Amino acid sequence: MFFAIAFALSAYFTFAAVQGDYGLFRRVEIQAEAEQLQQDLDQLSDEISTMENLTRRLSDNYLDLDLLDEQARAVLGVLRADELVIH
Repeated sequence: MFFAIAFALSAYFTFAAVQGDYGLFRRVEIQAEAEQLQQDLDQLSDEISTMENLTRRLSDNYLDLDLLDEQARAVLGVLRADELVIH
């Protein structure tokens, strides 16, 4: 009887250590999720840096004429008089 109870308890704790809320499988899932979230954070940080750079280049303190020309062409469809458009 003692051995059956000891075996059942050890089986339960082994199962809990592997499959439980704080088990090995859950730890692997959390690590994979953390890596994915870190990749998302890195990608978003790159996008923010790009947007901050473009915003700075179009600010009142610093004006990049090439970027302004590019934005005017893209948004407004503006062309210079000496340009030729081919479709």
